[in-house]
Amino acid sequence: MYFDEIVKDVFQEINLLEGRGEVASYIPELRKVDPEKFGVYLSTIDNSGFGIGDCYEAFSIQSIAKVLSLSLAYRMLGEKIWERLGVEPSGTAFNSLVQLEVENGIPRNPFINAGALVISDILLTKLDHPKEEFLAFIRSLSNNSKINYSPRIATSEKNVGYRNVALCNLIKSFGNIENEPADVLDFYFNLCSLEVNCQELSNLFLFLANDGCTLSGRRVLGQSQAKRVKALMQTCGFYDESGEFSFKVGLPGKSGVGGGIVAVHPKQYAIAVWSPRLNHKGNSYKGMKFLEEFTTKSQLSIF
Repeated sequence: MYFDEIVKDVFQEINLLEGRGEVASYIPELRKVDPEKFGVYLSTIDNSGFGIGDCYEAFSIQSIAKVLSLSLAYRMLGEKIWERLGVEPSGTAFNSLVQLEVENGIPRNPFINAGALVISDILLTKLDHPKEEFLAFIRSLSNNSKINYSPRIATSEKNVGYRNVALCNLIKSFGNIENEPADVLDFYFNLCSLEVNCQELSNLFLFLANDGCTLSGRRVLGQSQAKRVKALMQTCGFYDESGEFSFKVGLPGKSGVGGGIVAVHPKQYAIAVWSPRLNHKGNSYKGMKFLEEFTTKSQLSIF
């Protein structure tokens, strides 16, 4: 299939839409991003790719990084990881405290903030040099040694991260955080600050399109583990709009409040979209529209 023609046609169509939504203003550094940026890159498992628009400009992936931290923790801990995390959609805001208290400090899934904090705690326990080793993992997935954290964005998030501080301390009070909350939060804010462009992001997620293996054949996750990570992306990857994305797009995916979305089609491709204007649920307005049209016109979804 000629993906490049479909990507180009849908991009041009969506680019004509009125720029609805707002950038994530509650994080000061994200407020500075040009809201009109729009880029798309598609990478296939036969090692081809096509990009358009602002696809080579780096942006903060924010919550998309939660899939990558989960993958590393899952690889290290195996099925024991689910003793500390649920696998159900939350149905509430990604930073909700209420549900966490009712459920005794066990986050509903790894992609809400509480779940990502537990994953961060696991990695702090398992890794000797967590930030350095997690970054090395990311670089090895993408075969790109230039990917890095953004100290500017991490500091910006830390300065306004009061609710995340509350979440981490609440989980700690239930005994589901082992390390010091300040250390867990520092790691969490850094992983959310990772900056990549659409090409790099789509390449990062090709291992999930390829049953847990990089294109060079290195196994990152077991086939069953990769399947479960994609299942969580399908059901929990878009905050409390996950059902809408599944209904309209039909692919496992993950969004971030930096305006990025990545989605994978098993045994086919990974596609990354970036447009910073967010809808009222915190997902990229144009990104959601693009992927809906793309799977409709390509007639390729998992359903």
